[in-house]
Amino acid sequence: MMKQKNFVGASELAHALGLAVADNLKSAIAKNGKASLAVSGGSTPKLFFRALSIHDDVDWSKVMVTLVDERWVDGNSERSNARLVRENLLQGPAAAADFVPLFSGGRAPDETRVAKTNNALKKLPRSLSAAIFGMGGDGHTASFFPGGDTLEAALNESGPAIAINAPGAGEPRITLTLPFLLTAQNIYLHIQGDEKARVLERALAGEDIDEMPVRALLNQKSRPVEVYWCP
Repeated sequence: MMKQKNFVGASELAHALGLAVADNLKSAIAKNGKASLAVSGGSTPKLFFRALSIHDDVDWSKVMVTLVDERWVDGNSERSNARLVRENLLQGPAAAADFVPLFSGGRAPDETRVAKTNNALKKLPRSLSAAIFGMGGDGHTASFFPGGDTLEAALNESGPAIAINAPGAGEPRITLTLPFLLTAQNIYLHIQGDEKARVLERALAGEDIDEMPVRALLNQKSRPVEVYWCP
């Protein structure tokens, strides 16, 4: 259920992943009249976002973009994944896309705030067109962190979104649940560097999901995962 594509550098990877996701979006629009995309934050996806944003052959007015997960910070914070998306993906042709953020205000993702986020996510199609995951050195993906207080629910409940706190997460977080993300017709794991290659190797060699939650994604049988990696 997993296949890996290796690239010589970050630019080549970004171009290839941008092309693949653009094709996913075009196919979804041709079939359903609309498309949806869930993307990850952090520093890794910047080049990919920029490579995807220039695809003017995608009818971006028919695309909805959301986040795989988000730190519970204001959208103008340097820590905000929404800000990363606005500044790097929702530019040029892609500025016409409809963006659905996960942060819904307030100091913490309490029950009321999470309900507000989930209500906003109802705008998305029932099945995502593509979802792009990242992976941390501790084996987390999305905000599925080792030791997360709602990790079991995040990996098993239909969602779409759930709050989570974990020792390695920094701020409180909100994440799309794994079952919701697995509605995606196309799933990618975007990682870079030799350290991440070693983390992936260790994840594939074991089964303890609590130790390395990325194993829940890698070991599931619902959807194939395409790994895009470069040194």
